[in-house]
Amino acid sequence: MTKVFLIDGSLIVRNGFKKLFSCMDDIELIGEAENPVDAFDVFKKVGLPDLFILDIEMSKMDGLTFLKQINKQRPTPVIICSAFQEGQDSNILVDAMYLGAAEIIERPKNNLSKFFTTYKEELIDKIRTVSKANINYHSRVNLNNAKVKKIKHPRAASAKVIAIGSSTGGVQILEEIFTHLNSFHPGIVVVQHIPKKFSASLANNLNGLVVNSIVKEIEDGDIISDNTIYIAPGGIHVEVEKQGLKYCLRLKNFPKVNSHRPSINVLFDSIAKTFRSNATGFLLTGMGDDGAKGLKNMRDAGAQTYVQDEKTSTVYGMPKVAYEMGSAQKALSVSEIIQVVNVN
Repeated sequence: MTKVFLIDGSLIVRNGFKKLFSCMDDIELIGEAENPVDAFDVFKKVGLPDLFILDIEMSKMDGLTFLKQINKQRPTPVIICSAFQEGQDSNILVDAMYLGAAEIIERPKNNLSKFFTTYKEELIDKIRTVSKANINYHSRVNLNNAKVKKIKHPRAASAKVIAIGSSTGGVQILEEIFTHLNSFHPGIVVVQHIPKKFSASLANNLNGLVVNSIVKEIEDGDIISDNTIYIAPGGIHVEVEKQGLKYCLRLKNFPKVNSHRPSINVLFDSIAKTFRSNATGFLLTGMGDDGAKGLKNMRDAGAQTYVQDEKTSTVYGMPKVAYEMGSAQKALSVSEIIQVVNVN
């Protein structure tokens, strides 16, 4: 039985989740609170759960501060469920992901009953999956730790590409990879499943951390260049088109694929068609199966393809599906992924 604790300032939201849990015989809601300070009092009676569902903006203590404190006691899987306010500091969510938040659910400000009805099955899947996640806690948040760039090579158009797809738990893995890159590498294109409002903050945060690369959110028409990492914007697909001897990134606003936009499959499929054997693909931690078929297409086109191994994955979902499908040559740890990236 999975034990869940719910912390949210909205009584409507708490009641919505309680109704949801009543349909699940493998989930037990052991407690609830409208803010983290009150939650600590309840923990003394019921203990700590297997999973927290947490809002960001609350009275007495915000969700980010709570994440820091609870993970010092015991790293615990967390789902952030929040109605993000217009003008809210978008770095907050990126910080939460660095601190171990495994999944982000953006809820509406109004008509919450429809939200819980429409997304019932998706919410249940996420709760069940994240409760079993392998959480890696980072004791620091990386903002304002900017480093001096040391790019020694000109940013020429790339003849090769590294493509990366990631989801649940991927933000921490991307940081680990990118902060260990060699002084020269081909262009890297990334699809990380993340809400639309926060992909630019993710790119900016990573750009302040890495030394040997420039990290940017993709703009339509970007030419893939060496020593540059391109982060897909939330809410829109990314494809690669060949223009003469150069490769161009295009943003395409068509329906979701594998329940995602951007979809990893969309990126991988286009790379299989354009770069063929001049590509290397990695499918990292995440729930579901997005990227598995696209990685298989890349491998069939002659690309090197790999998945993250179970031991180092927060959620061994996407990599497992891909590996069992024969999409990858090998399952690698994070340190092994870094080694492969650095020999490309």
